[in-house]
Amino acid sequence: MNAALSQPRLQHACQSLSSAGLIRLVSEIDDHGPIPPRALARTLTGLSTTQAKQAKQQADTLALLDRSRPGLALTEAGTDLANLYDAAARWARHHNYPDHTSTFTDRIRHVLTLLSEPAENPPQLKDQEAVGLHEVDLLLHEWVGTHQQQQDQRTYGTAA
Repeated sequence: MNAALSQPRLQHACQSLSSAGLIRLVSEIDDHGPIPPRALARTLTGLSTTQAKQAKQQADTLALLDRSRPGLALTEAGTDLANLYDAAARWARHHNYPDHTSTFTDRIRHVLTLLSEPAENPPQLKDQEAVGLHEVDLLLHEWVGTHQQQQDQRTYGTAA
């Protein structure tokens, strides 16, 4: 079990994971498999070349991309993040959050924003809504606690 996350760390993680380009990239690979070399812009239609490159750089920084074979595939961290995104989108779609016409990406971004709110300001949700959101929150805490801790160790070394 991971230690409780500080509010600033949770907010920073939610902000980082809320990038529309990152959501699109991770979800695309999760849904359709590896993106062939030089097919990033064709695959992520609707994003500019710059946005697609930024999403790829962010995914690399977060250790989400497996580069051991041709194309862009997901690491375990990437697959776990895709599962978090799917759970957030399912919850939001089921509860029409934030709106019944929201896109997949907007739903995830709004759920992550909701989950980054301080505990002393809990959202006003019905019991069933709160239970489902709590499950997404647990996935978020698990992902941040596991994969961000690993990234911190790679970046700063293991504490003595």
